[in-house]
Amino acid sequence: MDLDFTEDEIHRYSRHILLQEVGGIGQAKLKAAKVLVIGAGGLGSPLMLYLAAAGIGTIGVVDDDVVDLSNLQRQVAHTTDRIGVAKVTSAAAAATAINPDLRVEAHATRLSADNALDLIGRYDIICDGTDNFGTRFLIADACALTKRTLVSAAVLRFEGQLSTFKPHEGGPCYRCLYPEPPPPGVVPTCSEAGVLGAVTGVMGTLQATEVLKEILGIGESMSGRLLVWDALDMRFRNIKLRPDPSCALCGPNATIKDLGAHGEPEGPACAV
Repeated sequence: MDLDFTEDEIHRYSRHILLQEVGGIGQAKLKAAKVLVIGAGGLGSPLMLYLAAAGIGTIGVVDDDVVDLSNLQRQVAHTTDRIGVAKVTSAAAAATAINPDLRVEAHATRLSADNALDLIGRYDIICDGTDNFGTRFLIADACALTKRTLVSAAVLRFEGQLSTFKPHEGGPCYRCLYPEPPPPGVVPTCSEAGVLGAVTGVMGTLQATEVLKEILGIGESMSGRLLVWDALDMRFRNIKLRPDPSCALCGPNATIKDLGAHGEPEGPACAV
């Protein structure tokens, strides 16, 4: 592992290096890591900014949308003067403004069954910051098939959820929690029901924290646990999750072997 830091890097990451749980070796792990953020919106914005600040060496970002005025209430990686700019371009500019030493790989495309395995397979850890079930299940299936750790967050109105899925290490997968997508129209999206902007900031930051923990191998993983947060009551709950032996994705008799059953994800955009 390359521990050859420049003087600027040592100064930049000094507060990390002071931590016994991180140190120079941990910072080198962050520098060597490759993280993919799917959705450069309300969750992906704070997530990317904190990953950039932490010194993640390579950050990929997937989104096919452009910055809109209605995004700016919560998508803090974007600015008024970048309205109309591709979100991946705007997010990359924000991340490199914080840390010019990192590599940002911008994928201005919609994640689909045709490209998901290839894109996800290029990275170590995958982050889901999307806002529709079609894309969420596509990401979960692709992560399980490529044996990639998935750190997933979701928000709606005043609530958030967070978990890490590592079925390749014996933990539950996303389908152990939600076996099938709900019927269309049953669960509203943020564009339909609204979301308090700061809620996306909290959940995206928690998501970044879990990514850093996974890379560093510190603390207790969120694998096997679901964090549920109610912002109005300021209450956090942890719900135990277990692998489902009948799971179609990760169970012993799994029937999902590829992404052939996935059609085009619904909705005009995938980010919260």
